[in-house]
Amino acid sequence: MAPGVAGWWRRRSLRARLTLATSAGLAVALALAAVLLVNALRVSLIRGLDLSARQGAVEVAALINQNRLPSPVPVAPGTLTIQVLDASGRITNVSPGADRLVPMLPPAQAQAAARSGQARTLSGPPLGMPSLIRVVAVRAAGQQVVIAAVSYAEVRDSLATLVKVLAIGTPLLFALLALATWLLTGYTLRPIAALRRGAAEVTETGVPRDLPVPPARDEVRSLAVTLNDMLSRLAEAQQRQRDLVSDTAHELRSPIASIRAQLEVALDHPDGLDWAETARDVHADTLRLARLTEDLLLLARLDGQHLRRKPIDLAVVCEWAAARYATARVPVRVEAAGACVVAGDQDALGRLLVNLLDNAVRHAASQVCVSVREEGGWAVLAVTDDGPGIPPEDAERVFGRFARLDDARDRDGEEGAGLGLAIVRSTAEAHGGSVSLGDARPGLRATVRLPLS
Repeated sequence: MAPGVAGWWRRRSLRARLTLATSAGLAVALALAAVLLVNALRVSLIRGLDLSARQGAVEVAALINQNRLPSPVPVAPGTLTIQVLDASGRITNVSPGADRLVPMLPPAQAQAAARSGQARTLSGPPLGMPSLIRVVAVRAAGQQVVIAAVSYAEVRDSLATLVKVLAIGTPLLFALLALATWLLTGYTLRPIAALRRGAAEVTETGVPRDLPVPPARDEVRSLAVTLNDMLSRLAEAQQRQRDLVSDTAHELRSPIASIRAQLEVALDHPDGLDWAETARDVHADTLRLARLTEDLLLLARLDGQHLRRKPIDLAVVCEWAAARYATARVPVRVEAAGACVVAGDQDALGRLLVNLLDNAVRHAASQVCVSVREEGGWAVLAVTDDGPGIPPEDAERVFGRFARLDDARDRDGEEGAGLGLAIVRSTAEAHGGSVSLGDARPGLRATVRLPLS
């Protein structure tokens, strides 16, 4: 396809391209059907002519064999032209109106045609006959040959009539089929147009909503259902984003307000203020802001799947993390049967384990246990404490962002932002795994499952 034609084709609508492609196929099919019909009719009519001529020649040959052939040869007027040749090729008998001097086939050709049984098409005017003729030859007694000819005019007229009918009817039929294709294509694409209008409204308003689903159970319906599922997920993500922005603003407001209040007091009463204490308080609020910012950046990185994956031994990560709590208020014990290698981001997995240990150490009564093992193609990491645990109905809610239980707030003088377990779940899911909380009787067990490398 030439570049100009290809560009023109691409600029057409889907409906136009389908109609043009289908119409082109219809045109070729109709043309081939017309040619085949004319040829089939021509062959059938010629076969009928040949059969008629041969039947007449056979009847004449039978009369010759019985020595009962009258002169002239009895045939219906305007049907057959008969010539009888003797062994020397001389015309001995003819039908009324036939030439008695010049045979329609030379003797040698007549003998060959009688032997092969094939009919021949000859020009009639040189033989004193109109138009074309079909000629057959049949042997008779005494090496005689009966030549029978029939006019081709009937076949020619029938074919001419058929060609005229096809020349008028085929374009009309093509036009009707092309129009039907255009209408049917438009009807078929109507649900897609409805989907486009619905998508345009979503784009204009910015509010995801369900697109119209056609009743027919076809590919368009599957597309509509898939798009609605996508829009539902986008709406959920949009709502989560709004909630995150709202919660983030709420969490940021507290330390910022504290810093502002302390600085305003310091500026209003510079002489009666303990600047060292004020600096420590402002520094604590600044660290809280820094931790919150780092947590939010980590969540954004996990949501974008921006991880540097490489083989990591979880047993080594557990030993490293446990060493950070050597001076914690409760001991942290590690149980690892051997190497347990996964493909992941070392910093992210280390942060996952630290977040779990922070929670466990904060709530444990006497000890915290970290274990790692292989189980059915998975690495199973478990952090268990013997603290008060959490109610079963809150086992999923605590993984939400900025989610905090009432009894977990302000524990040991520390107030978290409620992002620790959210980071744990996001990290596990970013590595193709999962995390769950269960009752350790007593205490709480956090179980992380990651695919083995």
